[in-house]
Amino acid sequence: MSDNALTTASDNGGKATAIYILHLAGFITGITPVIGLIMAYVFKDDAPDWLVSHYRNAIHIFWKGLVYMIISILLTAIVIGAFLLLVQMIWFIVRCVKGLNYISKGQPYPNPESWGF
Repeated sequence: MSDNALTTASDNGGKATAIYILHLAGFITGITPVIGLIMAYVFKDDAPDWLVSHYRNAIHIFWKGLVYMIISILLTAIVIGAFLLLVQMIWFIVRCVKGLNYISKGQPYPNPESWGF
């Protein structure tokens, strides 16, 4: 068995769990979601099929969350942006927690490309 096959076979979701935790820790640190994004890009190609959806989800959470945040900040000038920032934070947290829940069950993340919850 090759080293790559052994790594893939033994990947039980620990790396994806760490990525979701890094995303959530970003509310305190600010930088850890970037580390999680890089890890997701690095690990997604060698992951088992069910974990690829989690890496794709983590990548989409980062980029879509950034887009939502920029739009919300721009709209703070007309007050609605503050509400949208709150919605964006809730969206971010829900996507990460759902991902952690699916990993704990050993299931793929359904529809990781979704823009919604």
